[in-house]
Amino acid sequence: MTRILADLPDEDIRWLDDRAAQQGKSRASVLREAVSVYRAESSQDWIARGAGYWKHRDDIGDGVEHQRAMRADRTFD
Repeated sequence: MTRILADLPDEDIRWLDDRAAQQGKSRASVLREAVSVYRAESSQDWIARGAGYWKHRDDIGDGVEHQRAMRADRTFD
């Protein structure tokens, strides 16, 4: 494990210390957990990159109309 030195505003340090005390953890442990959560959330970038990927295709028709047609086939009266 590598040590780092980071400058944080006093207000953030107070918040971090309060959070660590509430959880019964060290400041370093809370920071490690925060980085881990941030990395996990960042791995969702593939969703943003793929959103609208086919929006310029004109050979597949309107997606909403396609969904409505599929649902209409399954409507029970």
